[in-house]
Amino acid sequence: MNSKELDSLYYMQAFGRDLKIVKGQGCYVWDDSGKKYLDCVAGIAVCSTGHCNTAVTEAICRQAKELIHISNLFYVPNQAELAEKLVKISGIEGGRAFFSNSGAEANEGAIKLARIRTGRKKFVAFKDCFHGRTCASLALTYKPAIREPFEPLEPKCTFIEYGDLDALEKAVDDDTAGVILEGVLGEAGVVPAPEGFLEGVRKICDEKGALMICDEVQTGMGRTGKWFYYQNTGATPDIVSMAKGIASGLPMGAIIAREGLSFNRSEHGSTFAGGPIVCAAALATLDVIEGVLPSIPEKAERFRKGLAEFNPRVCGLMIGITLGEERCAEVAAKCREMGVLVNCAGHGNIRLVPPLVISDDEIDEAVRVISEAIKN
Repeated sequence: MNSKELDSLYYMQAFGRDLKIVKGQGCYVWDDSGKKYLDCVAGIAVCSTGHCNTAVTEAICRQAKELIHISNLFYVPNQAELAEKLVKISGIEGGRAFFSNSGAEANEGAIKLARIRTGRKKFVAFKDCFHGRTCASLALTYKPAIREPFEPLEPKCTFIEYGDLDALEKAVDDDTAGVILEGVLGEAGVVPAPEGFLEGVRKICDEKGALMICDEVQTGMGRTGKWFYYQNTGATPDIVSMAKGIASGLPMGAIIAREGLSFNRSEHGSTFAGGPIVCAAALATLDVIEGVLPSIPEKAERFRKGLAEFNPRVCGLMIGITLGEERCAEVAAKCREMGVLVNCAGHGNIRLVPPLVISDDEIDEAVRVISEAIKN
């Protein structure tokens, strides 16, 4: 039997898919029939350094020959070095990191940390934000279709309109542990925060004694032209979560929390988190991103100009184009037929989150295909 037949018999059918990718190099991937695609999905903003980046794969191989796993019962090679690097690029004073295996787990850690350090129980989140599919992170994720079947969920969460600071001020009370938000709504189709929104959230959290948690799982690691989206604003969170682009495709997430916010012994843990190989991959990934970070605004502008007639929303290398549900699926299929992979996010929006190493010629190729697919 082939992969599709085996999948239909032995794998839980939680995903809709009909294409098998077997190889990747740079910004391109190949399917099992040998067809080549320019990948503007990048594993959903994960393959930030492109596919099989030489520096990253060499770091993985070097570490795999020395030590694959040892657990957090011992000091782990590369772990402290990565923590130092992440804290420094975050700009969070006196910050400390904690590693996880995914973005959802990173947000779980943020939730636990906020509850135990504040002594409060509830959270406020925003409509159309996405924070994960584990039970606690799902409790803070608005989308009813994926949340409501699993209710009742904890922690208790109040959802308000994204960008509504007046509603936020009313929602945060003496039992609110934290306010969690994305600076750009990724799953909702790349919707940037209104100007001054993060600063307003920061002010309300300070006044009410709640913690500000920035979910940078998708927007972090240089995706928006800074290491983290909040660095484009005048606000710094108490806790920031990250994942996706952190290790070029190896499963990894992390949180960084400001001075005075830290887990004590036995309050949190993980068998696999922050292992030698993923930390080596992350260190190499950060080196590559550091080299391309200054070019992100220029690449973003090239996408903006090339797709201008379709009114794109562009925040670094996160690009959204509203087409409507049916039209979005048709355009994505046409792009794929023409050799470019794009993604349909929420509310009928095309989402582009290509590798950060994408070249000008590759941007032009993507623009040409996407434009033709939309027009036709």
